[in-house]
This record gives sequence, C-alpha cells and structure tokens, in this order.
Amino acid sequence: MHGPWGEIERRLLIQLGTAGLAALALPGAARAMMAQGFTHGVASGEPGPNSVLLWTRYAAANDSALTVEVAETSDFTRIVGGGTAHAEGANDHCAKLKVDGLEPGRWYFYRFVAPDGTKSLTGRTRTLPQGRTGAFNLALFSCSNLPFGWFNAYGHAAARSDIDLVVHVGDYLYEYPAGNYPARGQALPGREIQPSHEIVALADYRLRYAAYRADPDLQRLHQLFPMIAQWDDHEFANDTWKGGAENHNEGEGSWADRMAAAERAHGEWMPVADTRWRDYQVGDLATVFLPETRVTGRDRPFEIDEIVAGGGDAAAKLKAFAETAYRDPARQLLGGDQEKWLFGGLATSTKAGTRWQVCAQQIVTGTLHTPPESAGWFGANPPEAVRRRVAASQLAAKAGLPLNMDAWDGYPAARGRAARRSAGSGRRSGDARGRQPQRLGVRPGP
Repeated sequence: MHGPWGEIERRLLIQLGTAGLAALALPGAARAMMAQGFTHGVASGEPGPNSVLLWTRYAAANDSALTVEVAETSDFTRIVGGGTAHAEGANDHCAKLKVDGLEPGRWYFYRFVAPDGTKSLTGRTRTLPQGRTGAFNLALFSCSNLPFGWFNAYGHAAARSDIDLVVHVGDYLYEYPAGNYPARGQALPGREIQPSHEIVALADYRLRYAAYRADPDLQRLHQLFPMIAQWDDHEFANDTWKGGAENHNEGEGSWADRMAAAERAHGEWMPVADTRWRDYQVGDLATVFLPETRVTGRDRPFEIDEIVAGGGDAAAKLKAFAETAYRDPARQLLGGDQEKWLFGGLATSTKAGTRWQVCAQQIVTGTLHTPPESAGWFGANPPEAVRRRVAASQLAAKAGLPLNMDAWDGYPAARGRAARRSAGSGRRSGDARGRQPQRLGVRPGP
C-alpha cells in the first residue's frame, strides 16, 4: 500500500488480521459475545468539519468508563482530542463519544483505553473539508447478506487509499432465520448467522449485529474509514413501512415493540447519531443528504394481489387503480416533516453555491415494469404461485403499473414532488462564480 498512510495502514491491517486469525475456532457472533474486553474493533462516523463520532464495544462484568484518545499521528505522542465514553450493559456494552475541536479536512488516529490500561485497536478517521474542495471520494455500499458469501467488497475497499468517506445506505444485515434467504443449500459454509432464528426481540437484533460485525473485512473497513449509515428495511423486517412489514405477523408480537428494538440495536451498534435523517457538508463541493425512507412517513405499500382480489375483471381493476389510488397525492414515503427538511436543504445548498447535491437513499428511484417475455422465464410448468404472480405482474404492466411497489415506483406523487424540487435546485455547468463543476467520486463497493 502506497501513499502517506501506507505504513500505518499496513500495520493496522496486520494487527486486525492477527486478532481475527486467533479466534477462528468459534462461530463469529458466539465467539465475540462470550469474549471480554474490546470485542468488535472500533468505528467512526458522523463526521463534520470539526468533529467525529467514535465507537467501540467493551464487555466487562461492570459498566466501564473508557478513555478516548485522538491524535494526529499513530504513535499518540500528542493527544489533540478525546474524552470519556461509557460502555454500559444497558447499551450492550457499546460506547460512543462525539469528539469536537478537530481541524477540517484531515485524518486522525484514535483509540479507546480501558480502566485496566488495555487499549483497543487503533482506528483512523477524518473530518470533512471546509471551504473550497476539489474532489472527495465516497465508497457506497448496500445489501450485505452474510450467509450468501464473503464480504470481499468491504475488504477491497479497506485496502484502498483513495476513499474519504464510506456510505452505507441500508440492509447492513438481514433479519431472516438460518435457511431462509439464502436457503440452506445456498448458504456458504462458515458464514453462520446468530441467532439462528428470525430476529424479533432486542436481544436478537443485538446478536445479529454482533454476528455481522465479527466479520474481519467489515471490522477493517470501520477501523480505517468513517462511515455514514442509514437503515433500509431488513434492519427491521422485509418491506418495512411505518405501521408494519411484510415479514411481520401478529404471532411475533407488537410491531411497535419490534421496530423500537431494531432501532435501538442499530443505534447501539452503529457509529450513528440519534436523528433519523441528516446531512453532511463536504466543503463547497457537495451536500450529502441521508434521508430515512422506511419507518417515519412511509405509507403501506400497495400489493397487486390485493388490488385484483375478489374475482372479476382484473385488467379493469388494475386500470382503475392506476388512474386513482395509485396516484393519490396524499400518499407519503418520507413524511411531511422530512420532505420539508430535504426540499429546504436542497434549496439552501444550491443557494450557497454548493456544486453537488447528493441524496444517498435506500431504494430504487427509477421505474421498472414487468416485460412480456417474463412468462417464459420459469420453464414450461412453473409452480402455480409463480404463474399467478407473473400473470398479475404482466397485467399490471399493461395498466402502466410498476414491478416493485416497495420502491419509489409505489409512491409516484411523492417521487414527483422530490423530482421537481431536485430539478429546481439544479444548475447548468459552472456556478454563479463562474467555476466549472469538479468531480465528486461516488464509488460503489469494488
């Protein structure tokens, strides 16, 4: 690895890699949750020009006060910031501290020190630039399902030296039980999830985060770069909306309780602020908006099967639906308060002369229709449920309805409002000061 950070990054990778190799005898989550001390490395997030949020997990018999040290160099000869973070059993022994008083646009090293003098891994983070900014590279991730395979994309990104900030836009983990997405025959050996049942209660969500965060590539990514993160649906349950989810039923208890448990575990285990939506100013180059599209304002998604239920002319029902309820302007995806925040932020960013407005959000924005050819995609004798689903989707397409009602496609009025405000915030090449736009590097996971 080359560049000014090459040697320290090499040492950090060796340090983390050695810790991972020494503990391969047990499944990741079980091993980590039974361990004492610093169990899951370190992480950082919520960067600003003068601050950053630092995270670790320290397990002990009692609540522990951890000393946080931030330095400009990896040897910590001169501490420039820090404080005290509390690892408490009530928060699953996770500890977070926002450190202020830092300089804009620079890298820092940090670590946590336990009461007995034990030190965590050394982490690296950076603040956001202020003022004129020529370029800034984002690494973008989503949809990370541990049993399906290795987190190589995280590992490849962690080995790079040109990333300034990591953005995770959701499905950081999946809620399903072992054997369900992926099926047992599809799951990769050695990638077991904990707990093995579907996660519903607070303890379940906590243990699932522990399982994912035991992955060495994910730990290394968190160790080397700040991350801004937002949930999608699987941090709760599949196809989440404000009043429930497709993958939630009465036998699993109250949806409000499940949602609160999932949100609490996310706040404990991730280096994130307590606010559901937020934005980040990258000098004069970009404003990065991180909206929340699931549990705050989203109305229940439409279901094609429900629209055509009860018999009769399905095509006529779909056509009538496409011309009425589907386009209801009252239907919300973000909710009124969040729309006000996002639309106001877009306008403010543009007025300030910021060259890019980046919306790092969770779901597909464009329109997808079921093609006529899909009838032949499943063989000559597909299962009856598949046949019915394909037939309904093709009828919906003929009525002008989309394939996936869970994306922005299912909320055309809300999407239209967002598109109009985004277009109204746009500018042609250059800005009021006559400068040409610079490159904003948005990189999906390698």
